[in-house]
Amino acid sequence: MQRETAGMAKVIPLHGDGMGRRSAAPDSTGVGDDLIKHHPPTPDDSDDSQPSPDGETSYTGADYSAEHFDDSADNSDADSAEPAPADEGMFALPIPLPLGGVRSKIAVQVAETAAFMRRRVTGDYEIDEFGYDEHLNDNVLLPLLRPLFDKWFRVDVSGIEHLPEHGAALIVANHAGVVPIDGLMTSVAVHDRTPGHRPMRMLAADLVFDMPVVSTVARKAGHTLACNPDAERLLRKGELTAVFPEGFKGIGKPYSDRYKLQRFGRGGFVSAALRTGAPIIPCSIVGSEEIYPKIGDFKALARLLGIPYFPITPLFPLLGPVGMIPLPTKWHIVFGEPIDTSEFGPACAEDPMVVFDLTDQVRETIQQTLYRVLANRRNIFLG
Repeated sequence: MQRETAGMAKVIPLHGDGMGRRSAAPDSTGVGDDLIKHHPPTPDDSDDSQPSPDGETSYTGADYSAEHFDDSADNSDADSAEPAPADEGMFALPIPLPLGGVRSKIAVQVAETAAFMRRRVTGDYEIDEFGYDEHLNDNVLLPLLRPLFDKWFRVDVSGIEHLPEHGAALIVANHAGVVPIDGLMTSVAVHDRTPGHRPMRMLAADLVFDMPVVSTVARKAGHTLACNPDAERLLRKGELTAVFPEGFKGIGKPYSDRYKLQRFGRGGFVSAALRTGAPIIPCSIVGSEEIYPKIGDFKALARLLGIPYFPITPLFPLLGPVGMIPLPTKWHIVFGEPIDTSEFGPACAEDPMVVFDLTDQVRETIQQTLYRVLANRRNIFLG
């Protein structure tokens, strides 16, 4: 009986020699390893009994294959199963790592940041004649605007197919919202939704380029003065150019006049399109009017600061910096069908009647689109 017990003590030598001492190398055919690895025994283990020198039967292993735990398994599968690698330890089963995706994203971000810094330090980027820095715009400026575009204003873009994949076009849009955020959101829409990720080059007011930091950023983003020479140069280079003809009259109008287009100036943008033969694409923006509902204007302070207006809204300046946070309205940006100007010819740019008719056609197209989108909008914040 003692001999049998001693023999049975050798049945499950997990990592020792059966006498409390740890062996130099664990037995790979032990029961503990088979239970953890959960794989069929190797052909050497198929015969788990062999006679001992004294005639007693000694067990050197146990057949703990998958069929031992799963009665529904087919025995033929166990015979064809390959043995697990010999170096597979007790943690051979895959362990999910919930933070794996986060770690990979961080690694990618670190790599991209390092590549960006390397190019900035070595000067491996280009700046065009207007000061446009595509490398900085794509990697810094636009990523800063995307949270506003995607999460805050939840911009819905339609008619992007009307923008040409190549060549020049003049985007003409309504302007509103006290602060020109509508221009920034339109630039994100054009870059992210066009097949070639084309940049939108805006024609901005003189005030933008009189402000120390803003002027530098505007130049780096590819924008330039709202004047005919710069507009024609951009269009002749084949750029997607944008203009907001209402100017400060549109962006600074009171909330009571929301979505009522102001005068489009003298049609300078039409003259630029006629001289270059670029198509005009009407663009209607809904949602920007409500981000800062302007209910008043502190004109004396505006004159003191040298700005066109100092807005008073229900939250600003009452709540201070908190009142400067734009309301999270739902935006819609609609690009209309292009208006072909090539059929008129450059000489028509000097014809005031042609310029007036085209200006009025663009303005009426934008206004009617605004009314149509507003009629389908259920809520300012939900769209």
